[in-house]
Amino acid sequence: MTTGSVLLAPSPSGGQVYDSMYYLKGAAAGGICCSITHGALTPVDVVKTRVQLDPVKYNSGLIGGFRTIIKEEGAMALSTGLGATAAGYFIQGWFKFGGVEMIKIKTAQTLGEEKAWENKTVIYLAAAAGAEFVADLFLCPLEAVRIRSVSDPEFADGLADGFVKMAKTEGLLGFYAGLVPILFKQIPYTMAKFAVQGNAADAMYGALGKSPKEVSSSTNVAISLGSGVIAGVASAIISPPADTLLSKVNKVGAGGDGPMMSRLINISKELGFWKLCTVGLLPRCVMIGTLTAGQFGIFDTVMSALGASKFHFHNPNA
Repeated sequence: MTTGSVLLAPSPSGGQVYDSMYYLKGAAAGGICCSITHGALTPVDVVKTRVQLDPVKYNSGLIGGFRTIIKEEGAMALSTGLGATAAGYFIQGWFKFGGVEMIKIKTAQTLGEEKAWENKTVIYLAAAAGAEFVADLFLCPLEAVRIRSVSDPEFADGLADGFVKMAKTEGLLGFYAGLVPILFKQIPYTMAKFAVQGNAADAMYGALGKSPKEVSSSTNVAISLGSGVIAGVASAIISPPADTLLSKVNKVGAGGDGPMMSRLINISKELGFWKLCTVGLLPRCVMIGTLTAGQFGIFDTVMSALGASKFHFHNPNA
């Protein structure tokens, strides 16, 4: 039996069974949705990263940033880092969405239906934090290559070339130069993303007076998209400081040549708290709002295509 036929195997009749096959399908759906959405938004991410790295030059907003890059480097420059983005976020999505599903379901089974419903926000937060930590250990090297490629278009001819060059010049530690800021960026962002989306979706179902099983698949996807937009904007607002530090620390020479924490402190002092919080915020809200909505919509669609029903907390007293 091939991997594809295993993933496409339908859930047993009589309800969804949350076994290893369910978690495999959740991980695959997570990898697919993250790879597609982050890959599609590579041009926006290129502009956002340039704004963070050189706010003096790229000071005319998102549209102005597009125009500047196209004028000086050509339209293909907007696809810089696409390979690293697609590969990195497939791996990250695999562990993030798969991990969140596993942690929240195992926790809900341990607590029981009523206590799980009462503590669903805490469960979302804990599941997201744990899954994101593991996912970032795999994402960090690819994100380092992507940012280096965006900041220096002459750095590498592709993902493989970028890995080889970074390994030769900086060694293994070079790939994890941005681990601290990426953890501070991604973990709060992911915690807000899953907690806000989950609660927003529950509120939407509550307004309809129906459970996810009682509405059509198109309605479920619409709710995923709507709640995803809300979650994306909320997540984007809380994570710019670490996102800016991540972009800066992967640029050669930024923050000096000392230890990592010393470089991060120097970069923070140079920019100031206000700029850390606001540089690239508008394009980030556009990017993350769209990206998050797309992720949850694609995740639910892929799960359905794979014959799996996504886990939802249930209020036993409703």
